[in-house]
Amino acid sequence: MSLTVSCILNAKGREVATIAPEASIAVAADMLAQQNLGALVVSSDGRRVQGIVSERDLVARLAARGAACLEGTVAELMNSDVTSCMPGSTCDELMRSMTQGRFRHVPVLVDGELAGIISIGDALA
Repeated sequence: MSLTVSCILNAKGREVATIAPEASIAVAADMLAQQNLGALVVSSDGRRVQGIVSERDLVARLAARGAACLEGTVAELMNSDVTSCMPGSTCDELMRSMTQGRFRHVPVLVDGELAGIISIGDALA
């Protein structure tokens, strides 16, 4: 039987770094760097997922538009087509989804609200 997302969250904790969609991209970059994170969940209220911003998204935008992009908002940068999972999801399911979708971070939802986040590193551990 495969390990579940719930088991991973119990071991690593359920804290999730979130950022408001109206925050600047510069603030997002600072949060990613200061907290050594690979992604931020975009949420106005800390519960409902509106999008996700990864370090890859930021680097791609910087390469395409230069430092001026840092003045834009997180809403302009975020991916709003977010794949999520539930605590009962298995690591096998999660890894398959991450590999096929080519992303590294998946928010965990309970009753439609943010309950954690799993990275590919968490799923592999």
